[in-house]
Amino acid sequence: MSDSEEHHFESKADAGASKTYPQQAGTIRKNGHIVIKNRPCKVVEVSTSKTGKHGHAKCHFVAIDIFNGKKLEDIVPSSHNCDVPHVNRTDYQLIDISEDGFVSLLTESGGTKDDLRLPTDEALLTQIKDGFAEGKDLIVTVMSAMGEEQICALKDIGPKN
Repeated sequence: MSDSEEHHFESKADAGASKTYPQQAGTIRKNGHIVIKNRPCKVVEVSTSKTGKHGHAKCHFVAIDIFNGKKLEDIVPSSHNCDVPHVNRTDYQLIDISEDGFVSLLTESGGTKDDLRLPTDEALLTQIKDGFAEGKDLIVTVMSAMGEEQICALKDIGPKN
Protein backbone atom coordinates (compact mmCIF):
# COMPACT_ATOMS: atom_id res chain seq x y z
CA MET A 1 0.00 0.00 0.00
CA SER A 2 1.39 3.35 -0.97
CA ASP A 3 0.98 6.59 0.95
CA SER A 4 -0.88 8.22 -1.96
CA GLU A 5 -3.96 5.99 -1.47
CA GLU A 6 -6.71 7.49 0.63
CA HIS A 7 -9.32 5.51 2.45
CA HIS A 8 -12.86 6.84 2.82
CA PHE A 9 -15.24 5.29 5.31
CA GLU A 10 -18.97 5.89 5.47
CA SER A 11 -19.59 7.39 8.89
CA LYS A 12 -22.96 6.55 10.39
CA ALA A 13 -22.07 7.94 13.87
CA ASP A 14 -22.69 4.50 15.40
CA ALA A 15 -20.10 2.68 17.47
CA GLY A 16 -21.55 -0.63 16.30
CA ALA A 17 -23.23 -1.23 19.64
CA SER A 18 -26.14 -3.60 19.42
CA LYS A 19 -29.66 -2.22 19.74
CA THR A 20 -30.62 -5.26 21.84
CA TYR A 21 -29.01 -7.76 24.19
CA PRO A 22 -29.98 -11.37 24.91
CA GLN A 23 -31.60 -12.36 28.19
CA GLN A 24 -33.02 -15.71 29.25
CA ALA A 25 -36.82 -15.66 28.90
CA GLY A 26 -37.34 -17.07 32.41
CA THR A 27 -35.53 -14.10 33.98
CA ILE A 28 -37.59 -11.33 32.31
CA ARG A 29 -40.06 -9.84 34.78
CA LYS A 30 -43.09 -7.55 34.72
CA ASN A 31 -42.18 -3.90 33.94
CA GLY A 32 -39.03 -5.09 32.15
CA HIS A 33 -38.47 -4.65 28.41
CA ILE A 34 -38.56 -7.22 25.60
CA VAL A 35 -38.51 -7.21 21.78
CA ILE A 36 -41.65 -8.75 20.26
CA LYS A 37 -42.12 -8.78 16.45
CA ASN A 38 -39.10 -6.46 16.12
CA ARG A 39 -40.70 -3.78 18.35
CA PRO A 40 -39.37 -2.60 21.75
CA CYS A 41 -42.04 -3.35 24.38
CA LYS A 42 -42.64 -2.98 28.11
CA VAL A 43 -43.79 -6.21 29.76
CA VAL A 44 -47.16 -5.88 31.53
CA GLU A 45 -47.79 -9.55 32.30
CA VAL A 46 -45.68 -12.72 32.50
CA SER A 47 -47.05 -16.19 33.11
CA THR A 48 -44.99 -19.38 33.12
CA SER A 49 -46.43 -22.77 32.25
CA LYS A 50 -45.16 -26.01 33.80
CA THR A 51 -42.75 -28.27 31.96
CA GLY A 52 -44.68 -30.55 29.66
CA LYS A 53 -44.04 -34.08 28.45
CA HIS A 54 -41.19 -32.88 26.23
CA GLY A 55 -39.45 -30.75 28.76
CA HIS A 56 -39.64 -26.97 28.26
CA ALA A 57 -41.48 -24.58 30.58
CA LYS A 58 -42.91 -21.74 28.52
CA CYS A 59 -43.16 -18.02 29.33
CA HIS A 60 -46.16 -16.14 28.00
CA PHE A 61 -45.41 -12.41 27.67
CA VAL A 62 -48.02 -9.70 27.27
CA ALA A 63 -46.31 -6.41 26.46
CA ILE A 64 -47.11 -2.94 25.18
CA ASP A 65 -45.06 -1.26 22.43
CA ILE A 66 -43.25 1.65 24.11
CA PHE A 67 -43.69 3.93 21.07
CA ASN A 68 -47.16 3.25 19.65
CA GLY A 69 -48.96 1.65 22.63
CA LYS A 70 -50.01 -1.51 20.75
CA LYS A 71 -50.44 -4.71 22.78
CA LEU A 72 -48.25 -7.63 21.66
CA GLU A 73 -47.94 -11.19 22.93
CA ASP A 74 -45.26 -13.85 22.66
CA ILE A 75 -44.68 -17.36 24.00
CA VAL A 76 -41.05 -18.44 24.46
CA PRO A 77 -39.49 -21.51 26.14
CA SER A 78 -38.13 -20.20 29.48
CA SER A 79 -34.66 -21.60 28.82
CA HIS A 80 -34.32 -19.74 25.49
CA ASN A 81 -32.93 -16.24 25.05
CA CYS A 82 -35.09 -13.23 24.17
CA ASP A 83 -33.91 -9.92 22.80
CA VAL A 84 -34.12 -7.05 25.28
CA PRO A 85 -33.85 -3.50 23.87
CA HIS A 86 -31.45 -0.92 25.27
CA VAL A 87 -33.91 1.77 26.43
CA ASN A 88 -32.50 5.20 27.28
CA ARG A 89 -34.22 8.26 28.67
CA THR A 90 -32.70 11.70 28.16
CA ASP A 91 -33.94 15.08 29.33
CA TYR A 92 -33.82 18.10 27.01
CA GLN A 93 -35.03 21.67 27.41
CA LEU A 94 -37.72 22.69 24.93
CA ILE A 95 -36.67 25.73 22.88
CA ASP A 96 -39.26 25.94 20.11
CA ILE A 97 -42.16 24.20 18.41
CA SER A 98 -42.31 24.58 14.61
CA GLU A 99 -45.55 24.75 12.59
CA ASP A 100 -44.87 21.35 10.98
CA GLY A 101 -44.94 19.54 14.35
CA PHE A 102 -41.20 19.29 15.03
CA VAL A 103 -39.63 20.45 18.28
CA SER A 104 -36.32 22.16 18.84
CA LEU A 105 -34.54 20.90 21.95
CA LEU A 106 -31.45 22.08 23.83
CA THR A 107 -28.95 19.28 24.58
CA GLU A 108 -26.70 19.16 27.65
CA SER A 109 -23.69 20.04 25.49
CA GLY A 110 -25.41 23.25 24.37
CA GLY A 111 -26.29 22.11 20.86
CA THR A 112 -29.79 21.75 19.44
CA LYS A 113 -31.72 18.65 18.46
CA ASP A 114 -34.31 19.36 15.75
CA ASP A 115 -35.27 15.91 14.42
CA LEU A 116 -38.05 14.99 16.87
CA ARG A 117 -41.79 15.30 16.28
CA LEU A 118 -44.34 16.26 18.89
CA PRO A 119 -45.75 13.19 20.69
CA THR A 120 -48.93 11.53 19.39
CA ASP A 121 -50.37 11.17 22.91
CA GLU A 122 -53.12 13.84 23.05
CA ALA A 123 -52.80 14.68 26.79
CA LEU A 124 -49.01 15.12 26.57
CA LEU A 125 -49.33 17.07 23.32
CA THR A 126 -51.76 19.63 24.82
CA GLN A 127 -49.62 19.94 27.99
CA ILE A 128 -46.54 20.74 25.89
CA LYS A 129 -48.35 23.19 23.57
CA ASP A 130 -50.16 24.98 26.42
CA GLY A 131 -47.06 25.19 28.61
CA PHE A 132 -45.00 26.51 25.69
CA ALA A 133 -47.69 29.07 24.77
CA GLU A 134 -47.70 30.32 28.39
CA GLY A 135 -43.93 30.85 28.16
CA LYS A 136 -43.00 28.22 30.77
CA ASP A 137 -39.58 26.55 30.89
CA LEU A 138 -40.30 22.95 29.90
CA ILE A 139 -38.05 19.90 30.15
CA VAL A 140 -39.10 16.98 27.93
CA THR A 141 -37.97 13.41 28.49
CA VAL A 142 -37.07 11.57 25.30
CA MET A 143 -37.12 7.78 25.29
CA SER A 144 -34.96 6.03 22.71
CA ALA A 145 -34.72 2.35 21.80
CA MET A 146 -33.71 0.44 18.68
CA GLY A 147 -33.06 3.59 16.64
CA GLU A 148 -36.41 5.23 17.44
CA GLU A 149 -36.99 8.24 19.66
CA GLN A 150 -40.12 9.78 21.12
CA ILE A 151 -41.05 12.37 23.74
CA CYS A 152 -42.60 10.46 26.64
CA ALA A 153 -42.79 12.90 29.57
CA LEU A 154 -42.78 16.56 30.50
CA LYS A 155 -41.50 18.56 33.45
CA ASP A 156 -42.35 22.17 34.18
CA ILE A 157 -39.43 24.02 35.79
CA GLY A 158 -41.21 27.34 36.15
CA PRO A 159 -41.69 30.49 34.08
CA LYS A 160 -38.98 31.82 31.78
CA ASN A 161 -36.99 34.71 33.22
